[in-house]
Amino acid sequence: MRQEYEITLEPLPGVRVERELPWRQRLWQQGWLRKSLILIVLAILWEAAARYQNNDLLLPSFLQTLSAFYDGMASGELLSKVSISLVVLIKGYLIGIVLAFALTTLAVSTQLGRDLLSTLTSMFNPLPAIALLPLALLWFGLGQNSLIFVLVHSVLWALALNTYSGFLGVSETLRMAGRNYGLKGIRFVLFILIPAALPSILAGLKIGWAFAWRTLIAAELVFGATSGKGGLGWYIFQNRNELYTDKVFAGLAVVILIGLLVENLVFDTLERVTVKRWGMQR
Repeated sequence: MRQEYEITLEPLPGVRVERELPWRQRLWQQGWLRKSLILIVLAILWEAAARYQNNDLLLPSFLQTLSAFYDGMASGELLSKVSISLVVLIKGYLIGIVLAFALTTLAVSTQLGRDLLSTLTSMFNPLPAIALLPLALLWFGLGQNSLIFVLVHSVLWALALNTYSGFLGVSETLRMAGRNYGLKGIRFVLFILIPAALPSILAGLKIGWAFAWRTLIAAELVFGATSGKGGLGWYIFQNRNELYTDKVFAGLAVVILIGLLVENLVFDTLERVTVKRWGMQR
């Protein structure tokens, strides 16, 4: 037994301690402020380039695009197109996630699964998803199923590769800890591999979302032109044919805004409450 005691530390002489950062530095540390400044600078450059070009057909100004965006939102046309696109996107994205995790779970469990994942990704990952749209229209007809098929293709392989790479990077110490607790099969994947490989999985989810979003817009350009209806991609295609360039830019701005919202509200929140909180990512 020993007697515990405390030592009161004396202040260091001649050392100046900063109690608080200046307000300018505190503001600059806010990520939303820095990103907002970047967007404002881009908008100013856009407006200046449009005024210099002085041709609304080729490059409408930022203010004209903002007006077209407001009119589309006020009339409900843009909102209806966005809702159509997002419903299809979420369906394809979720199906792609389920299939990707099924493939990677099989790959980490059996040698046949590893060979299957390696072979399939080598075959289909280099294949552009939009190139499968003619076959999808032939197989599934003029409906949402054709779009969902190409979306699953765009999400599946990127997410499967990132997830499997993350699983391979899990340390042997964690693997042995899971085996000591008697974890096997799907329970081993859920409680050991997925938490340890979460940074790679989140990266795969981001890549899959970006691939799916741009594939959907590109597919709707063809799908809408074929069936006479569609979502945001069809809105852009139709207004391009009618030479409403400001509405085309408004549709593109909606694509960008949705990408920014998903990146900052969904994926950044997931990273903040998981991998950053756990000290797995800076």
